[in-house]
Amino acid sequence: MRVSEKGQVTIPKHVREQAGIRPNSDVMIRLEGGRVIIEPVDGAESRSMRDRMERFLKELDKLEGTGDPTLGAEDVMRETRDRT
Repeated sequence: MRVSEKGQVTIPKHVREQAGIRPNSDVMIRLEGGRVIIEPVDGAESRSMRDRMERFLKELDKLEGTGDPTLGAEDVMRETRDRT
């Protein structure tokens, strides 16, 4: 099997069937011990992940421009170390 220039690969039909991966379904791809794992994502879990990501991005948008550009990484680390 060859990976295209876009990073795409076709999963053989018999592998998709055995894994329960249906057309237009969502899959999760992760690295585990140096191996690439591709598995189906349950529809409810997929929606939940999208909803969480949407909420996270909205909160992140609220923070845009609120930081202090004069602070460097070491300053931030010093301020956040050993806080309980």
